[in-house]
Amino acid sequence: MSISTHWFLPTTGDGRTLVGGGHSVPRGIGVPTADVGTAAAFREPDIEYLAQVARTAELLGFEGVLTPTGTWCEDAWLTTAALLRETERLKFLVAFRPGAIAPTLAAQMAATFQRHSRGRLLLNVVTGGEPDEQARFGDRLTAAERYARTDEFLSVLRGAWQGGFDFSGDYYDVVDARTRQAPDPLPRLYFGGSSAPAGPVAARHADVYLTWGEPPAQVAEKLDWVRGLAKEEGRELRFGIRLHVLTRDTSERAWAEAQTLIDGLDPAHIEQAQAALAKSESVGQQRMRELHAGARHARDARALEISPGLWAGVGLVRGGAGTALVGSHAEVASLIEEYHALGIDEFILSGYPHVEEAYWFAEGVRPILQKRGVVS
Repeated sequence: MSISTHWFLPTTGDGRTLVGGGHSVPRGIGVPTADVGTAAAFREPDIEYLAQVARTAELLGFEGVLTPTGTWCEDAWLTTAALLRETERLKFLVAFRPGAIAPTLAAQMAATFQRHSRGRLLLNVVTGGEPDEQARFGDRLTAAERYARTDEFLSVLRGAWQGGFDFSGDYYDVVDARTRQAPDPLPRLYFGGSSAPAGPVAARHADVYLTWGEPPAQVAEKLDWVRGLAKEEGRELRFGIRLHVLTRDTSERAWAEAQTLIDGLDPAHIEQAQAALAKSESVGQQRMRELHAGARHARDARALEISPGLWAGVGLVRGGAGTALVGSHAEVASLIEEYHALGIDEFILSGYPHVEEAYWFAEGVRPILQKRGVVS
């Protein structure tokens, strides 16, 4: 089976550095202080730039773009809706939090989006793991309670698409939930989570289970866990992985670029980011931090290589996905094949800056994957 590749829509901003600002890291951390006009200038996430990223991803053959959610991002629903007329085939993987919207309204929005886009909506359901971020939206449930609510939310969401759905639970009580028309096709539901309560929710509801880029052995263990839970539910899931990518014509050039990214970080910014990320209740985020814990103060990029070709440098200043595939085009292609052999069929990738790195991947790695029969 061939893999699907997706790119990322940088709605927190972009640039030639490890730009901070999203996924629980306060805005400004990791953002370069260079004067405007230099090669390190911060790129604001205005609609013109985001349209450039989206059109580039479509031109280069990516199936879709992930659009993140959070205080420091532009709203995913509104941004992607605005980009529909800027693209023709590109799908939009819209991330959103169940606690911030009613499930029947989410079902209605998704159905409308799917019709207006002619089937280009994908949904990334994010339960949420940052206490301060959840509190901004009036959500003070515990992590276990949030997953229980997500379980009910997804039951109502799918029920509303079927029409005439009644549900009474601990968090939602709806009567005759429905939409004007069911979305056609139904948007694929992407869902991730590394904690014990996350697995059963994924097994019952997800179409694609997502993991962040941990070393292959850890990813294999996680996939086996979710596969077993899904089998108990009589279901089979697809699996996806979220990674950054830094690929060049030679391994030496790729690692030199990684070193440039490290050299551009202020140690004070790293400490500030790590202090913020340490407050996360997300087990996945804790696992990301553990990957680079032993080399957090390293100034040598290779010291942050936690598995052959897997680099944890991004996670020094960025929450969420904190690892990157680094190497020559052939090496990165082989790493993708290694994850694919574990059962990963969807790769959600990104790189700094998002326009230029999309070209490096599409022109360097994709032809190799096509030659090897991994992508069509």
